[in-house]
Amino acid sequence: MADRDEVDALLDAWTRERDDLDLGPVAVFSRISRLGHHVDRARRAAFTAHDIEPWEFDVLAALRRAGSPYELSPGRLLRETLVTSGTMTNRVDRLTARGLVERHPDPSDRRGVLVRLTPEGKDAVDGAFSALLDAERELLADLSVADQDVLAGLLRQLLLPFAE
Repeated sequence: MADRDEVDALLDAWTRERDDLDLGPVAVFSRISRLGHHVDRARRAAFTAHDIEPWEFDVLAALRRAGSPYELSPGRLLRETLVTSGTMTNRVDRLTARGLVERHPDPSDRRGVLVRLTPEGKDAVDGAFSALLDAERELLADLSVADQDVLAGLLRQLLLPFAE
């Protein structure tokens, strides 16, 4: 028999108790949920090793992905990180206090500001992202590149209905 995981035992128990139900969704989503816990732990470890919190990574990564000069308006940061404006203000304040971002006047809007990654912020997010990729590569090590591509495609299909 093929390798079994804890979800197989869960499915066996449900089948014994409710053999009238199609447990296909449980087989998929229980594994996704459990894998999510492992991914969260790997992310936290990668970020902790670079002295940043997951929420800090989200903001710093959005700025880094924006490309040089690594700046975005607060509104754009809201859309990139899916948090409220009050939460973003607090996050930018805390990142500014740590010297990882700075605020600059927006040259296209006298009343606006831009949030810019500092060199220290760029180093922090680059290091954390490299560590994250190493950790995620390890989680995928038992899958071939072809299987990883298939899995990524299947997960994309599941996520598309939620795309904005």
